[in-house]
Amino acid sequence: MPKINGNEIRPGNILEHNGGLWAAVKVDHVKPGKGGAFAQVEMKNLRNGSKLNERFRSADKVERVRLEQKDQQFLFEADGMLTFMDSETYDQIVLPAELLGDRRPFLQDGMTVHIEYYGDEALNVSLPQKVTCKIVETEPVVKGQTAANSFKPALLDNGVRVMVPPFIGQDEDIVVNTETMEYAERA
Repeated sequence: MPKINGNEIRPGNILEHNGGLWAAVKVDHVKPGKGGAFAQVEMKNLRNGSKLNERFRSADKVERVRLEQKDQQFLFEADGMLTFMDSETYDQIVLPAELLGDRRPFLQDGMTVHIEYYGDEALNVSLPQKVTCKIVETEPVVKGQTAANSFKPALLDNGVRVMVPPFIGQDEDIVVNTETMEYAERA
Protein backbone atom coordinates (compact mmCIF):
# COMPACT_ATOMS: atom_id res chain seq x y z
CA MET A 1 0.00 0.00 0.00
CA PRO A 2 1.28 3.49 -0.77
CA LYS A 3 2.43 5.68 2.10
CA ILE A 4 1.61 9.38 1.86
CA ASN A 5 2.85 12.37 3.84
CA GLY A 6 0.64 13.90 6.53
CA ASN A 7 0.10 17.06 4.46
CA GLU A 8 -1.23 15.02 1.49
CA ILE A 9 -4.31 13.73 3.35
CA ARG A 10 -7.56 14.83 1.71
CA PRO A 11 -11.20 14.39 2.80
CA GLY A 12 -12.51 11.04 1.60
CA ASN A 13 -9.13 9.30 1.80
CA ILE A 14 -9.11 5.91 3.54
CA LEU A 15 -6.18 5.55 5.93
CA GLU A 16 -4.76 2.68 7.94
CA HIS A 17 -3.94 4.17 11.35
CA ASN A 18 -3.45 2.57 14.79
CA GLY A 19 -4.50 -0.82 13.44
CA GLY A 20 -7.86 0.40 12.11
CA LEU A 21 -9.33 1.64 8.85
CA TRP A 22 -10.34 5.31 8.98
CA ALA A 23 -12.03 7.65 6.50
CA ALA A 24 -10.79 11.24 6.58
CA VAL A 25 -13.94 13.34 7.08
CA LYS A 26 -12.48 16.83 7.58
CA VAL A 27 -8.92 18.06 7.02
CA ASP A 28 -7.64 21.46 8.23
CA HIS A 29 -4.10 22.54 7.34
CA VAL A 30 -2.69 24.61 10.20
CA LYS A 31 0.40 26.81 10.04
CA PRO A 32 1.11 28.06 13.58
CA GLY A 33 3.44 31.02 14.18
CA LYS A 34 5.85 28.78 16.07
CA GLY A 35 6.75 25.25 15.02
CA GLY A 36 6.00 23.32 11.87
CA ALA A 37 2.78 23.09 9.91
CA PHE A 38 0.44 20.15 10.44
CA ALA A 39 -2.85 18.71 9.23
CA GLN A 40 -5.66 18.41 11.78
CA VAL A 41 -7.66 15.40 10.53
CA GLU A 42 -11.11 14.33 11.74
CA MET A 43 -11.47 10.62 10.99
CA LYS A 44 -14.31 8.07 11.21
CA ASN A 45 -13.65 4.38 11.81
CA LEU A 46 -15.08 2.28 8.96
CA ARG A 47 -15.57 -0.80 11.15
CA ASN A 48 -17.30 0.58 14.26
CA GLY A 49 -18.18 4.20 13.38
CA SER A 50 -16.14 5.84 16.17
CA LYS A 51 -14.54 9.24 15.53
CA LEU A 52 -11.00 10.44 16.13
CA ASN A 53 -9.15 13.75 15.80
CA GLU A 54 -5.48 13.37 14.93
CA ARG A 55 -2.61 15.69 14.01
CA PHE A 56 -0.23 14.70 11.22
CA ARG A 57 2.96 16.66 10.57
CA SER A 58 4.16 16.81 6.98
CA ALA A 59 7.02 14.44 7.85
CA ASP A 60 4.61 11.78 9.22
CA LYS A 61 3.95 8.88 6.86
CA VAL A 62 0.52 7.26 6.81
CA GLU A 63 -0.80 4.27 4.84
CA ARG A 64 -3.40 5.16 2.23
CA VAL A 65 -5.80 2.32 1.47
CA ARG A 66 -7.68 1.79 -1.77
CA LEU A 67 -11.05 0.10 -1.39
CA GLU A 68 -12.36 -2.09 -4.18
CA GLN A 69 -15.89 -1.19 -5.30
CA LYS A 70 -18.23 -3.80 -6.68
CA ASP A 71 -21.76 -3.44 -8.02
CA GLN A 72 -24.01 -6.01 -6.39
CA GLN A 73 -27.72 -6.72 -6.59
CA PHE A 74 -29.92 -6.90 -3.48
CA LEU A 75 -31.80 -10.21 -3.30
CA PHE A 76 -33.60 -10.48 0.07
CA GLU A 77 -33.47 -9.86 3.83
CA ALA A 78 -33.70 -12.56 6.51
CA ASP A 79 -33.16 -12.21 10.30
CA GLY A 80 -31.60 -8.73 10.01
CA MET A 81 -29.11 -9.92 7.37
CA LEU A 82 -29.14 -8.65 3.77
CA THR A 83 -28.19 -10.95 0.89
CA PHE A 84 -26.49 -9.47 -2.18
CA MET A 85 -25.31 -11.10 -5.41
CA ASP A 86 -22.29 -10.15 -7.51
CA SER A 87 -23.65 -9.42 -10.99
CA GLU A 88 -20.50 -10.79 -12.71
CA THR A 89 -19.55 -13.89 -10.70
CA TYR A 90 -23.01 -14.62 -9.19
CA ASP A 91 -21.34 -15.05 -5.77
CA GLN A 92 -23.64 -14.20 -2.86
CA ILE A 93 -22.65 -12.20 0.22
CA VAL A 94 -24.61 -11.72 3.45
CA LEU A 95 -24.18 -8.44 5.36
CA PRO A 96 -25.85 -7.04 8.51
CA ALA A 97 -28.68 -4.56 7.85
CA GLU A 98 -27.07 -2.11 10.36
CA LEU A 99 -24.44 -1.36 7.69
CA LEU A 100 -27.05 0.83 5.95
CA GLY A 101 -28.28 2.55 9.12
CA ASP A 102 -31.28 4.85 8.63
CA ARG A 103 -31.09 4.46 4.82
CA ARG A 104 -32.19 0.79 5.11
CA PRO A 105 -35.88 1.46 4.13
CA PHE A 106 -34.75 2.78 0.72
CA LEU A 107 -33.18 -0.56 -0.27
CA GLN A 108 -35.58 -2.18 -2.75
CA ASP A 109 -35.74 -5.70 -4.21
CA GLY A 110 -33.42 -6.12 -7.19
CA MET A 111 -31.68 -2.77 -6.54
CA THR A 112 -28.03 -2.52 -7.58
CA VAL A 113 -25.77 -1.05 -4.85
CA HIS A 114 -22.04 -0.27 -4.56
CA ILE A 115 -20.25 -2.32 -1.90
CA GLU A 116 -16.74 -1.26 -0.85
CA TYR A 117 -14.34 -4.05 0.05
CA TYR A 118 -11.04 -4.07 1.89
CA GLY A 119 -9.64 -7.45 0.85
CA ASP A 120 -12.60 -9.79 1.45
CA GLU A 121 -14.19 -7.60 4.15
CA ALA A 122 -17.23 -5.52 3.12
CA LEU A 123 -17.03 -2.12 4.83
CA ASN A 124 -19.68 0.08 3.25
CA VAL A 125 -22.86 -0.16 1.18
CA SER A 126 -23.82 2.83 -1.01
CA LEU A 127 -27.37 3.10 -2.32
CA PRO A 128 -28.15 4.86 -5.60
CA GLN A 129 -28.38 8.61 -4.95
CA LYS A 130 -32.02 8.79 -6.05
CA VAL A 131 -34.80 6.26 -5.36
CA THR A 132 -38.44 6.33 -6.50
CA CYS A 133 -41.04 5.87 -3.74
CA LYS A 134 -44.84 6.04 -3.59
CA ILE A 135 -46.68 8.36 -1.18
CA VAL A 136 -49.24 6.43 0.88
CA GLU A 137 -50.43 9.26 3.12
CA THR A 138 -50.32 13.07 2.95
CA GLU A 139 -52.64 16.05 3.35
CA PRO A 140 -54.86 16.79 0.33
CA VAL A 141 -53.78 19.31 -2.29
CA VAL A 142 -55.03 22.81 -1.39
CA LYS A 143 -55.77 25.15 -4.30
CA GLY A 144 -53.91 28.43 -4.22
CA GLN A 145 -51.33 27.25 -1.69
CA THR A 146 -48.26 27.85 -3.83
CA ALA A 147 -46.20 29.99 -1.44
CA ALA A 148 -42.48 29.42 -1.76
CA ASN A 149 -40.84 27.04 0.69
CA SER A 150 -44.08 25.61 2.11
CA PHE A 151 -43.76 21.86 2.57
CA LYS A 152 -46.12 19.29 4.12
CA PRO A 153 -45.33 15.90 5.72
CA ALA A 154 -45.88 12.71 3.70
CA LEU A 155 -45.57 9.01 4.56
CA LEU A 156 -43.84 6.83 1.93
CA ASP A 157 -44.57 3.20 1.09
CA ASN A 158 -41.38 2.18 2.97
CA GLY A 159 -42.50 3.83 6.23
CA VAL A 160 -40.21 6.89 6.00
CA ARG A 161 -41.63 10.39 6.54
CA VAL A 162 -40.41 13.17 4.23
CA MET A 163 -41.49 16.75 3.56
CA VAL A 164 -43.02 17.33 0.10
CA PRO A 165 -44.28 20.42 -1.77
CA PRO A 166 -48.01 21.22 -1.41
CA PHE A 167 -48.85 20.17 -5.01
CA ILE A 168 -47.86 16.52 -4.38
CA GLY A 169 -50.84 14.30 -3.62
CA GLN A 170 -51.46 10.82 -2.24
CA ASP A 171 -50.55 7.76 -4.42
CA GLU A 172 -48.05 9.83 -6.44
CA ASP A 173 -44.53 8.57 -7.14
CA ILE A 174 -41.70 10.87 -6.05
CA VAL A 175 -37.91 10.69 -6.23
CA VAL A 176 -36.10 10.82 -2.86
CA ASN A 177 -32.40 11.64 -2.37
CA THR A 178 -31.00 8.77 -0.24
CA GLU A 179 -28.09 10.83 1.14
CA THR A 180 -30.18 13.70 2.54
CA MET A 181 -33.42 11.65 2.83
CA GLU A 182 -35.35 14.55 1.25
CA TYR A 183 -37.79 15.02 -1.64
CA ALA A 184 -35.96 15.63 -4.92
CA GLU A 185 -38.61 15.69 -7.68
CA ARG A 186 -41.77 14.10 -9.08
CA ALA A 187 -41.20 10.70 -10.67
